[in-house]
Amino acid sequence: MALHFLVVEGNTREGREAYRSTLGKTASESYAATLVRLTPGARCDLCFPADEGANLSSAQGLEAYDGVFITGSALNVYDGGPEVERQVALARAVFAAQTPFFGSCWGLQVATAAAGGDVFRNPLGREIGMARKIVPTEAGRFHPLLAGRSDTFDAPCSHIDNVAPAPGATVLAKNAMSAVQAAEIAYDGGRFWGVQYHPEYALTEVASIIERRAAAMAKEGLAASEAEALAYAKDLRRLDAAPERADIAWRLGIDADVLDPARRQAELVNFLERWVRPHASRRGRA
Repeated sequence: MALHFLVVEGNTREGREAYRSTLGKTASESYAATLVRLTPGARCDLCFPADEGANLSSAQGLEAYDGVFITGSALNVYDGGPEVERQVALARAVFAAQTPFFGSCWGLQVATAAAGGDVFRNPLGREIGMARKIVPTEAGRFHPLLAGRSDTFDAPCSHIDNVAPAPGATVLAKNAMSAVQAAEIAYDGGRFWGVQYHPEYALTEVASIIERRAAAMAKEGLAASEAEALAYAKDLRRLDAAPERADIAWRLGIDADVLDPARRQAELVNFLERWVRPHASRRGRA
């Protein structure tokens, strides 16, 4: 039986259209496409809890899924409002359903808030493009989420917020920009695996985000100018189309952690193979 996933879009309608303007698809559409590539035959439903009137599943309805995934978002948890509150409520329902639960970036932030942790603006500023020198903690070295990761690795990222762990959280990885780059959260009988970076991103998706953030990057000093940020994004698109371009990879400081899909997507693959499939098998679904 084909696996059945729910992909929760973190963005508002306006945010989704901004995403589509540079990538050609929304964050949830891109995430779903990645999941189908990793698990051929899988079915993905998309959910838009930031939208008023969105039809959201209860814990009982969420039990029917083999896995729930939360995308990134341009929202900030600490701003509050119904767009955020509906997503936090949905995360609590996923915990209660005890369905395998994974989130990237915003997904980690929403799950943290749902479980009683905190989300705050990073005083060190924005981390965008590549999260450098991520290091597993002692707990992370032996956790299945990070199986196959080296002692230090890089990963695609884009965030300006960090999390303070929820009471039931185990920090699995960190770097100089964030004390929580990966975590497991136990809450209300359920569990969540998540990362502050984006294993689902190809370089083109990173480029599309930088194109939308180029002015902010120049203002914040991450790029000398908006044009420089856009040139970086252009290089990312070139490298995505031709990963053998060692000259571009050298210029951007990108190695096999990101260029090799198996290494870049390790956390997603580990979640699918070490939690989702066994869970589905116990239910007679795989």
